[in-house]
Amino acid sequence: MNKKWISLATIVALGVGFVGCNDDDNNDGAIAAKKVEFIGMEAPSTADDMSRAYSDAKVRVYTSDTEYTEHALSYDVLFGVKDKVGTNENVAGQLYNYKMEPLKDPFNEPLIAETPDSNSLLNVGGKLFMVSHLEYDWILSNGVSAYKQEGWYSRAPMNMILTDIEQDADGKLTAVDQKPINHSSVEGGWIFCFGSQTPWNTHLGGEEDYDLYYTEASGSDASTVAGVKAMTELYWDNTKNANPYHYGYNQEVVVKADGTYDLHKRYAMGKGTWEMAKVFGDAKTALYGDDGTNVFLLMFVADKAEDLSAGTLYAQKFTQTNADGSATAAGTMEWIKLGHATETEVKGWTDTYTFTDIFDYLTPEQVAAGADTTGYTAIKAGHSSVEYLKLKAGKETVAAFLEPRRLAAMKGATTEWNKMEGMAINEADKKAYMAISYQDKGMLKDDTFATDHIRVAKNNCGATYEITLAGGQTDTDGNPINSEYVGVSLMAPQGLVGEEIATDALGNTCNPEKIANTDNIAFSDKMRTLFVGEDSGTHTNNFVWAYNVDTQKLSRLLSVPAGAECTGLQVVDNENGHAYIMSNSQHHADFTKTTPQELKDTLAPKIDKYNANFGYIGGMPGIK
Repeated sequence: MNKKWISLATIVALGVGFVGCNDDDNNDGAIAAKKVEFIGMEAPSTADDMSRAYSDAKVRVYTSDTEYTEHALSYDVLFGVKDKVGTNENVAGQLYNYKMEPLKDPFNEPLIAETPDSNSLLNVGGKLFMVSHLEYDWILSNGVSAYKQEGWYSRAPMNMILTDIEQDADGKLTAVDQKPINHSSVEGGWIFCFGSQTPWNTHLGGEEDYDLYYTEASGSDASTVAGVKAMTELYWDNTKNANPYHYGYNQEVVVKADGTYDLHKRYAMGKGTWEMAKVFGDAKTALYGDDGTNVFLLMFVADKAEDLSAGTLYAQKFTQTNADGSATAAGTMEWIKLGHATETEVKGWTDTYTFTDIFDYLTPEQVAAGADTTGYTAIKAGHSSVEYLKLKAGKETVAAFLEPRRLAAMKGATTEWNKMEGMAINEADKKAYMAISYQDKGMLKDDTFATDHIRVAKNNCGATYEITLAGGQTDTDGNPINSEYVGVSLMAPQGLVGEEIATDALGNTCNPEKIANTDNIAFSDKMRTLFVGEDSGTHTNNFVWAYNVDTQKLSRLLSVPAGAECTGLQVVDNENGHAYIMSNSQHHADFTKTTPQELKDTLAPKIDKYNANFGYIGGMPGIK
């Protein structure tokens, strides 16, 4: 056995999905691997380990059935949200208004987001750049959660950052310069969550429309009012009123070799609470994760490859084929066409129409008082409340893009998924992976509502589902779908299902030897491995895992500080002879409800809750 120890390769993480920065062109030192096997680490058991981000896992890279090299993995922080990088005048986590002026909190301190999320490490013309997300503002400078501070905003406008990265001969990456991305050309941004890398080497970032989603029909508009207020007063500095229909879209960042960028809000992909969209190998088909309660699965098929400015939206209809109350859902999928539009058309509609221009509705109070519901469709979409909606004449296509979740429910699609998170693609097997963080609410059996497509057992630890993809499919009207990546069936591999336990001594309520509450996921075809990052209130420390789809072996690769969430997974199979598993952490020391108080008191002084990591798991040779 030939053991070769490779020095740590550094990367930054905030991204989603699978990308190999110009993999086929950068094979210096890379290994033609027959198999890649990860050797997992133990869960942390000491206060020092529970309060830090670290990896002491290993990986074996096989060149034959019996010969391999073994490599120690480790975790490095590239920079934190409190760090200044290069010529950036402000720290990485600083938030801005439409004039790119730094925002201040109510105590006149910099408004800093402690929440690194998606990242795309991109090789553009031989240079490395990283596009990164900031998701939301967790705590203010006085240590109080933003949503608890009287007179302040529960959420704030967000932004992305662009970092110049250098790689040395040993594979170490260093952040050498940085600038915030200006979103004023696309009306600003709101809750930048997970993201992915497109087949044409651009960044595609998810934007969630929490708080900027009309809720009059469900009887309460308080969250929408609060979101509009924050965007109007903080981002627009009261120069204009924010429009909720401008938010909740995927944003594409095209980075150029000189470090400049083009930014596009991809309106034709529809409005929603998008955790992320993953574009498949045809460079046309994208599958979306919709985060929240009673959400849906959306598919976009572009008119042209490598062009997301025009296309057709389809909503999934799921038929469960296993028994009611099963541990996970299994069944078949159909696709309901919602509509076709261009980006220009949809942007025009956002400037023209309001919710009441698209729908008539009855409030819950009106229905309870005996209002006539004839002609109205009862739906649950985006929350557990029942809405009674009637589509106004001529507004179906408008609704398809500004209100796709509601229209999907009205047309019979499934809007019962709960906390749908990351999406990944296994190109070789034509499988997609869909994360369900908590299996609850709309996914449970409900005899009180007419529509009940999903009827599984509650699982607070969640599950990751596998979707079989195929070509030659038609929509529910019998019209062909112009894609070879259409989901036809769905199930959950046992190794990707969480397991509830009685609360243990460390406060875990899900088995720490299994995945709990999958959030971001990424797949490497070359490693035959699905990488899983946790966002749980059920593990005291969250982990990043590797799951081999052939052997079903599950290996723990990373532990992050107690209370923190693992974010931003991206896999780079080979960049100049080095591989990287990018992974961040956010909201450090945001302890779970079941973490013992004595343990919290021990860990809190060891963790800087005002900081958060952009970092990586390194130490791997490039895989070709």
